[in-house]
Amino acid sequence: MKITYYGQSCLLVEEGGKTVIIDPFLSGNPQVNVDVKDIKVDAVILTHGHGDHFGDTVEIAQNNNCPVIAVVELAQYAGAKGAAETVGMNLGGSKQFDGFKVKYTLAFHSSSNELDGQNVYLGEPAGILLTIGGKTLYHAGDTALFGDMKLIGELNSIDVAALPIGDFFTMGPEDALYAAEWVKAKHVLPVHYNTFPPIEQDGDAFVAELQKKGIQGSALKVGESVEI
Repeated sequence: MKITYYGQSCLLVEEGGKTVIIDPFLSGNPQVNVDVKDIKVDAVILTHGHGDHFGDTVEIAQNNNCPVIAVVELAQYAGAKGAAETVGMNLGGSKQFDGFKVKYTLAFHSSSNELDGQNVYLGEPAGILLTIGGKTLYHAGDTALFGDMKLIGELNSIDVAALPIGDFFTMGPEDALYAAEWVKAKHVLPVHYNTFPPIEQDGDAFVAELQKKGIQGSALKVGESVEI
């Protein structure tokens, strides 16, 4: 499994001839220097509807003629915005796609975006269990620390977890250290930090704290990849 970090919470995941992108906030991200037209994927997968996650979803889906996978209200929103194919799921549900499987987990946050000049509710926020090529990525989405992360770790063999560390809008580094232990991931990637002033954090310091607990981690720079 090759994972490329494109800032904020965006991950491009490649394995077994399949490529998916999670939370593609690219063109509006001041840290990212990638042309949305160059993104080639088989699916767009979303954790929730906020603009720094929904981002370039519709353009990428249109360019690749691929589905947008999301919680049902958010999938409907993507369709209203111009995505031709959407798959509306919900928390606890899973689906086997061609070459990968998606399961939605709990996350504790909020989810909304703008439609016709109004801020609209877009269903529950979620985490994602993505299984592809025999490996499983847990993308926690935007979330507070919550006890059922222990259950997620007990019920799944997680090869890599992407955990928010930015604080202010999500859990911060201290809580994310607990999350890393609870989900029992073999490798941890900090996400959702340093994009904006309120969420400035030291990813390398977080990884150093992980290592003290015997957990491997990588604070990827924007555009960097890791092989799991």
